[in-house]
Amino acid sequence: MTKVIIAGFKGRMGSTAVDMVKNDNTLELAALVDPFATEKEIDGVPVFNDKADLAGFAADVWVDFTMPSVAYDNTKFALENGFRPVVGTTGFTEAQITELIALSKSKGLGGLIAPNFAIGAILLMEFSQKAAKYFPDVEIIELHHDKKKDAPSGTAVKTAELIKETRTYKKQGAADEVETIAGARGAEFDGMRIHSVRLPGLVAHQEVIFGANGEGLTLRHDSYDRVSFMSGVNIGIKQVMTITELVYGLEHLL
Repeated sequence: MTKVIIAGFKGRMGSTAVDMVKNDNTLELAALVDPFATEKEIDGVPVFNDKADLAGFAADVWVDFTMPSVAYDNTKFALENGFRPVVGTTGFTEAQITELIALSKSKGLGGLIAPNFAIGAILLMEFSQKAAKYFPDVEIIELHHDKKKDAPSGTAVKTAELIKETRTYKKQGAADEVETIAGARGAEFDGMRIHSVRLPGLVAHQEVIFGANGEGLTLRHDSYDRVSFMSGVNIGIKQVMTITELVYGLEHLL
C-alpha cells in the first residue's frame, strides 16, 4: 500500500486527486495539506496547514497541486523528508528543476514534475515534436480558466521545448512586422510564438498550429474535466516508487 500526502487538497485539482486516491485500493490517503483548511481531520485523515508539521511523517508520496509561488519549496521539502514528489503545479524555472533533480539523486528518491497529466496532452506534445521536423513554422495557443496564475502554461512551454529539440531555429513572421498593440504576436520562444487565453468556463486546452506552403496542420487537445488528469497522476504515484531520481514530464514514465 502506497501512502499518499496531497498538498493543495482544497483546490479543484487537489480535491479531484483525493477522490482518485480514495478509489484506488492500492493507495492510502495518509495526510492532507492546505493553508486554508479549517478541519483537523477528514474521514480519519489528518489535515495540516503547515508542511513543516509533516517532517518525520510516515508516507511515501507527496502529491502537489498548490501554487507556483510555493511549489518549489514544497517539492524540496518533500525530497528532504523522504517523500517522493508528484507535482502538477507549474512555474518552475530550469535552474530549480536541475537543483531538484540533483537533490533527488542524492536522496535516491524518484519523483515527477509534470506540466500536464492528461495522456492526450502527452501525445499532443509528442506528435508536435515529430511534426516540427517537417513544419518549422509553428505557433502554440493555450487556453485555460481565468483563475490560472501563470502564463504561458507549463504544457505550452514544455511543448515549445520539445519542438526546439527537433526544429531548426527560425524567427517567424515578416522581418519588418510591427506590433501596433504590444503583445499582439504573443510571447517569443526560439523564434516561434506562444499565445495564452484566459476565460471562465475553460479547463485546459492547447492547439499547436503548423503552416507550410499550400497546407497546414493543427493538433489540439482538450481537457473538459479535471478527471482527465487523474489517470496520469495515478501512473505518476505508482511509477515514482520504482525510480531513484526525479524526472520532468510524464512521458518519461509511460
